Amino acid sequence: MTDFGGTAQTWSLVAFCAAVSFTLLLCVLTGPDSDDLAEFYTGYTYLSPLRNGLAVAGDYISAATVLTIGGVIALCGYDGIVLAVSTLLSLLVLMFLLAEPLRNTGRFTMGDALARRMPGRRVRIVACLVTVAALVPMTLVQLASTGQLVAYVLGFSHGALKTGCVIGVGALMIVYAAIGGMRGTALLHILKIVALLGSGVVVAALVLRAFDWSPGALFDAAAARSGAGDAYLGSGLQFAGGTYPRLDMVSTQCAIVLGGACLPHVTMRMYTAGSAREVRRAMSWAVSSVALFVLVVTVIAVGATALVGRAGVMASDPRGNTAYLVGSRAAFGAELSRPETLLFTAVTTAVFLTLLASVASMTLACANSLAHDVIASLRRGMDPVRETTVARVSAVVVGAPVVALAALVQHRSLQPLATVSFCLAASAIAPALVYSLFWRRFTRTGLLWTLVGGSLAVLLLMPGTRLVSGTPTAAFPEVDLHWFPFTTTAPVSIPLGFLLGWLGSVLPGRRARREARRVYAAVEPLILAGPESPPPRGRGAA
Repeated sequence: MTDFGGTAQTWSLVAFCAAVSFTLLLCVLTGPDSDDLAEFYTGYTYLSPLRNGLAVAGDYISAATVLTIGGVIALCGYDGIVLAVSTLLSLLVLMFLLAEPLRNTGRFTMGDALARRMPGRRVRIVACLVTVAALVPMTLVQLASTGQLVAYVLGFSHGALKTGCVIGVGALMIVYAAIGGMRGTALLHILKIVALLGSGVVVAALVLRAFDWSPGALFDAAAARSGAGDAYLGSGLQFAGGTYPRLDMVSTQCAIVLGGACLPHVTMRMYTAGSAREVRRAMSWAVSSVALFVLVVTVIAVGATALVGRAGVMASDPRGNTAYLVGSRAAFGAELSRPETLLFTAVTTAVFLTLLASVASMTLACANSLAHDVIASLRRGMDPVRETTVARVSAVVVGAPVVALAALVQHRSLQPLATVSFCLAASAIAPALVYSLFWRRFTRTGLLWTLVGGSLAVLLLMPGTRLVSGTPTAAFPEVDLHWFPFTTTAPVSIPLGFLLGWLGSVLPGRRARREARRVYAAVEPLILAGPESPPPRGRGAA
């Protein structure tokens, strides 16, 4: 039921080529001027709240969201749905807690927001290192998934062809980031989210129609063919092999909720809004779009298990990462008509655009931080033309090694890399942002302890988890270095990140705390209310 005919493969190949050509042209036409620094970093806040909201949602719905969460839903049922809902909750955290303060204090990067209270070269350099450390693993996940996606759709399995796809998409990633800047990547995300939601809603409707529009019948059929029976509809299936499955599940959701809200390529979209009101409206559109996608991916992924069974989902990928495509294909039945072929082509193209847009946005965030927080801070007084050029070159400096690494890791399990990104954001970036924006006594020492200590905790603990070794689905199943009892580092690293920020702020003494309160008092109106708007001009004003 999920085999592709020559027509579907041909149309998908044509659509992929057309998407690449169109998006490249879009980036060239909308790319910023070489002497306009603000336009490169923020797109000059030209987007309306609707378009900015769609861009935020597009940044948020990465290939990992579509492929990995779709696979967990298809294979683990209830646990996967909770995982998908957690991604929505993290966007709500960003909307209600961080969006406006970030827009008020930030300019181009996360380093700008942190340096508002703690200016200095060390803060910016450490912020850049943490930004790169959090986004490079996620970028590797997106790039490495490219070969898998194209191989599945076009029907080839040769390793060299998959590597070629990874390198080709990596080159496009660098071009999009270097030429398009914030505006080009924003338009890419808007195009992607429209295609993904439009095609997904239609496919989800087809899946429900196959079960007489009854969600209950859909879930019952999925449970019957899942190989797990009623356990498919209950909690604990995803972490059944762990030492503490309940705590594993809760800590994983915490990592996703906190980490997803603080990933730098998502938070940088807050700086593109023209006012606090616009960022609120943009986030409303983003939350609505992501909520719709959570419903869509749930129906399609559960439909994949209901229509082809667990064995059918795992046939193309043992971890279920192609479940979204399997469910989309199965919804059409054994034979594809021409309209169904075109619709399935739209689905595959939307997923392909998701890969392109995600890697481009993450590369841009890393390049912006490297250029603005490190190079520009080391060479004060750099003119806008030169800094823009440095940012473009930084996209190449960041992107080239990432492409090489993606080609090497594409045949391994990618789940540890995605987990590292979320845990780093939750353990280092989240405490730093929350303390910087809302705690009066937070000091520079506390900030550095949080960023460095939280990051080191994740990087030291992650190799001991069962995602890396010790299980058949681990990244290195042939060895067993598993000693850490949890699936993620979140139960230890998140509390440790907040604890280090608190200790680093209270240990230096009263003088440091008084200085921290004084600085916070000066910037508190800006953080909470934003910059003062100029008074309206009267009718008779000159």
